[in-house]
Amino acid sequence: MESKPLLRMANISKQFPGVRALDNVDFEVYPGEILGLVGENGAGKSTLIKILSGVYSRDAGTIWLDDTPIEPRSPQHTQELGISTIYQELALIPHLSVGENIFLNREPLRLPAMGMVDFRKMHREAERILHSLGTEVAGRTPVKNLTVAAQQMVEIAKAVSQKARIILMDEPTSALSSREVDALFGMMHQLKGQGIPVVFISHRLEEILEVVDRIIVMRDGHRVGTLSRDEATEEKIIRLMVGRKVGLFPKQDAEITEPVLEVRNLSSNNGVRNVSFTLHKGEIVGLAGLVGAGRTEVARAICGIDRVIGGEIRIDGKRVHIHSPADAVRHGIGWIPEDRKQHGLLLRMTVAQNTTMAILRRISNALALMNTKEEKALTTHYVNTLSIATPSVNQIVNNLSGGNQQKVVLAKWLSSNPKILIMDEPTRGIDVGAKAEFHALMSHLARQGLAILMISSEMPEIIGMSDRVIVLCQGRVTGEFKRDSMTQEAIMTCATQFVKLDAFADSITAS
Repeated sequence: MESKPLLRMANISKQFPGVRALDNVDFEVYPGEILGLVGENGAGKSTLIKILSGVYSRDAGTIWLDDTPIEPRSPQHTQELGISTIYQELALIPHLSVGENIFLNREPLRLPAMGMVDFRKMHREAERILHSLGTEVAGRTPVKNLTVAAQQMVEIAKAVSQKARIILMDEPTSALSSREVDALFGMMHQLKGQGIPVVFISHRLEEILEVVDRIIVMRDGHRVGTLSRDEATEEKIIRLMVGRKVGLFPKQDAEITEPVLEVRNLSSNNGVRNVSFTLHKGEIVGLAGLVGAGRTEVARAICGIDRVIGGEIRIDGKRVHIHSPADAVRHGIGWIPEDRKQHGLLLRMTVAQNTTMAILRRISNALALMNTKEEKALTTHYVNTLSIATPSVNQIVNNLSGGNQQKVVLAKWLSSNPKILIMDEPTRGIDVGAKAEFHALMSHLARQGLAILMISSEMPEIIGMSDRVIVLCQGRVTGEFKRDSMTQEAIMTCATQFVKLDAFADSITAS
């Protein structure tokens, strides 16, 4: 690593109404390094990156690029300076081709005077850039036909085509399988080899430790530590992040009793094939598998979102017919979806309104007038029980951190008194401290007799929190493990049972 930073930020401060997001923060990036930036939600990571990428203006401090002071005025201006940001929500146009997305507004022209685009040259150049990054994707392929991993690669290729000197990646692995993460890491090393530094923001500490050269840790708007890869451990990072020791996966034993949910030879119109399993009262069952294995599709079939075309579902020993989510709620099923912002919450509504969304009939009278006193009392109960950090039950839920938003989704379903709670990626996008809190809540709910079906792509979470694990591959059950016999190797063997050896290439270019 060179001794002179390519980019340097000094004494950066930023204040929002009532919140000091950054307080005299220093930050530096060296040529050809992969830098990890970590911290809890609200630590200031995103604010720092948004200042660097031109989304926010800073209140104080100085930014240098190659010893030259710069003033990022907008994302477009920042790209012109050579700083590209790749966000968790990708900014691609799905119906345009790979080449058209990479060279959007910069298309090579065959007849400049007439504005005629040279599509052959554009697609050929797109393929050349992707090939230089270790990815083979046809330039004419519509982006909508690519996997999420391949779309990430297109975003990176777009940044490289713009002659990016620094690439900022904000939670790029949140929707990727382990194989796709490996491909992304390979591309990050390709960029590093070309002297292009990558700033990698992630809540997944095992990924941080695998790929980065150096780690900057933030807490409460301050930079609280820097660790080299050689000296960094998960425990050291967590201590710096949260200022205390955090026990990950606080799984407590619960009394596992009678079956609550029985799925027998379930098939759906969305790829689920003859899936069978049983979920007991007080039990946490993990659904494991690669992205696309059918885990979410099983949940959607149980909840009446996708049409069941075969098999049966039994609750408390009785066969039930679930044709809609409303049917699922009536039968005591709650579902925390993978994307809480799109499917779990109404972001512009209050904590109270979101918490009572599933029980409006119960707290309304015959004239459909809501009992606001009961709404407030119920919401206050769950705010206290789940330790939801909010100044008021009337706070707009979009203003809460990711971890607290997830707790509001949980409160919504707990208010409906469910027997079964399906959790799809319950800790995705929340920091390590909030994860530990959420895991403790899961364990507490199981001890109270709730039956929990947990879908997770994080192997430590699956192994750490499950009493049993059901493994899926291509819509079928390929393995089942009890807590004392589950290992990562055994689970992954079952998860890839029907996957061809050449599936790595397929995962990049799958349509």
